[in-house]
This record gives sequence, structure tokens and C-alpha cells, in this order.
Amino acid sequence: MDLSNLSTEMILIAVSAIIIISFFFGEMSRKTNIPSVLMLIAFGVFCQLFVKIEQATLKPILGLLGTVGLIMIVLEAALELELKREKYIPIAKAMAIALVGLLASIYVAAEILYYFYASDGMTMEKAWIYATPLSILSSAIIIPSVTALNPIKKEFHIYESTFSDILGIIVFYYLTGQLGDAGDHGGGLVGYGGNVLLTIVVSFIASYLIILIFQNIRSHTKLFLLIAVLLLLYGVGKEMHLSALIVILIFGLIIANMKLFFKGPLGRWLQLEKANHIYEGLHVITMETAFVVRTFFFVIFGLSINLLSLNSLTVAIISGLIIASIYIIRYLILRPSIGEDINPQLYIAPRGLITILLFYKIPEAAKVEAFNSGILLFIIIGTSLIMTVAMILDKQKTGIAIKKAEGQPIGSERWKAPSISEITNNQGDKH
Repeated sequence: MDLSNLSTEMILIAVSAIIIISFFFGEMSRKTNIPSVLMLIAFGVFCQLFVKIEQATLKPILGLLGTVGLIMIVLEAALELELKREKYIPIAKAMAIALVGLLASIYVAAEILYYFYASDGMTMEKAWIYATPLSILSSAIIIPSVTALNPIKKEFHIYESTFSDILGIIVFYYLTGQLGDAGDHGGGLVGYGGNVLLTIVVSFIASYLIILIFQNIRSHTKLFLLIAVLLLLYGVGKEMHLSALIVILIFGLIIANMKLFFKGPLGRWLQLEKANHIYEGLHVITMETAFVVRTFFFVIFGLSINLLSLNSLTVAIISGLIIASIYIIRYLILRPSIGEDINPQLYIAPRGLITILLFYKIPEAAKVEAFNSGILLFIIIGTSLIMTVAMILDKQKTGIAIKKAEGQPIGSERWKAPSISEITNNQGDKH
């Protein structure tokens, strides 16, 4: 079936059906712990039986949906991060684990890719660029999947995956910037560090201004206006070669923790009740938008998959080595930093939306024609399945423990009032 032959009504039916199906996938995911993302990708692959779309047509759509989805996911995560004194250490620990895990995974994956593709023109510099998307945790998969975990573990995964997304993107654009005419950034590590610092300063100024201005807007349609302003800031930031995702993260953190950021003279300008209404509405809209965008991104990605790319022993070997390195590195980091209780955290390391998005953004100067995109698909599916099995086993283990506890109620003993002779004897013993 050709999309150009579909009527407006048929397209409307298809779009509505995909959203409804995605909702039921989400409900199934909560009960089975199978990531809804895997179901959406599988659904997209299934749709290939009925719809044929050219890869060149899908690529810009995936790029747009992926970028908007990334912004919404990071904003959604930032809006849930509560900055309190007792949480500073967990946040710092999650950030350190995300950074060390990211860099170590990039290094090992780059060595593996260079070993297999050096004869095809892959330099170590290009290997690092290809390895970076494969080393970033997917908050798009992790955040919806860890809702059933205990609050401490859930919070750790939200922090870790969000930092992995942001740090991974920063590393990716730094590496592509070193290609000279192939990238946007130059000036080495110091220059790029200055770029990030400038982005942080601009982000704080913009965030304060947005909150102070929007709290005085009386229109009921201001929330989508706010989303449009954030998307505009992201787009302008990218055009100015700033680390634009930091703008979204900092805005989300400030509006979610207004009492912390609006102190002293700034506190007099803040109308807390009105600003809280903006926060609550934005939280709902962000979750809903992230759901819709994520749905269509992964379904369209499923439509774009060439399953024949998996039919390669080399792809299986490379992917298997990279997947093994992911969990070995993760164990070596989590065991000393968290302790013995690292299940299921050890296995929650899926790759997803950002992996796909950055892979499509690899500049022409860094591309290696021999690289098989099946590696990307293999690693995404492999890490998601490993997480699924770990979550199911953890859920079963928790269920067994609860049933065992319920089957062994706390014992009771009938109380008997002591006799006068027993009281007298006890008093005599004390003397």
C-alpha cells in the first residue's frame, strides 16, 4: 500500500489507531514489564507488510520526532527532579556513574568497532563517534519502565538516564566538532567547555525570564505557547552551536524547584500560586506530548527497519561484544558505588531514542559505508530484552517475598494477668 493513495480519513483512522494501540501497550508494559517501546517497534515492523515507505522519506520525519521527543523526555524528567539537601549526594552519585559508564562504554565500543572496520576506512576518531550513540542510556525506555521499583532505585534510574542523555549528546557534538568542517564546534576541549558554560548562564537567565513573564499571562492557551518558546530556544541554541538540551534541563529544574531558586530579592517577583499552576499544567502536557511523540517515533522506526541487516554473523559478533562490555563495565561501576544490591539496576541499560537520533546525525565526513546499521538494531533490541527479563524476574522475586511474608503473620500470645504470689516473688528477687 502506498501512503500517497490513502485518503485523509484513512490517515486519521491510522493515526488514532496507533495512539490507542500505544496506550494498551503501555498498560501491558506495566503488567508484564516488557517495554512498550519494543512493542511499538515490533508493531512498526509488522506494518511493513501493508505499508511501503522509502527510507529517504522516513529519515527527516524520524529526525523531527526524535528531537521533539528528546526535548519532551528531558523536560518531563527534569520536572520530576526534586532538589533537596538530602538528595544532593544521590544526584551527584548518579551523575558520576552516568559519566564514567558513558566514557568507559564509548572507549570499549570504539575499540571493538575499530578492530572490525579499520580496513574499511574507520579511524579511531570515527569509531568514537559511532560508539557514542551506542553507549547512551535511553531515558525514553527507562523512565516509563521503572515505575514499579522502590523509590530509591526509581529515582536513581531517572537521574542516571537523564544525565546519560545530556552528557552523551554533549560528548557526541564535541567529537563531531573536532572533524573541522564536518561539525559545528571547534576549539578543542577548553573551547567546548566554554560553550557549555555559556549555555548554562543563558539557560538560567532565559528560565527566570520565562517564569516571571508567563506567570502574568492571563490567557488559558499559554502552556502550548510556553512549549513553543522552549522549542524555539532549543532551535536557536542549536543554530548558535550551544548545548541546547541544557536549556531544557535547567528550565525544568528551576520551575520544579521554584522555592529553592527564587530566594531573596527574586522571591518578591515570584507569584508562587500562579507559577505553580503553570508547573502543574506543563507537567501534564509534557507527559502527554512525550507519549504521543515517542509512540510515532518508534512505530516509524519499526517501519524503517531492514530485518535483513540482522542476517550477518559479523553483526551478531560485534553487537554481542558491545552488549557484553556494557554489562561488565556497569558491574564494575555499580558494585563498589552502590553495594551488593545491584539487581535489577545492573541490567537496566537499554539503548533507544537518542541512539537512533544521534546515529542519523553522524556527519558525512565521519560516515563509514561498510558499517552495518543492523548493529544499532541488534543492540537496541538486545539491551531492551535483557532489561525486560531482569525486571520480570525482580517482580517475581518481590511477589514471592510478599506472599511469604503474608503467609507468616506475626504470632500472638494470650496475655495472662500475674497472680499476687508471682508479683511478691518478683519483688523479693529484686531485693
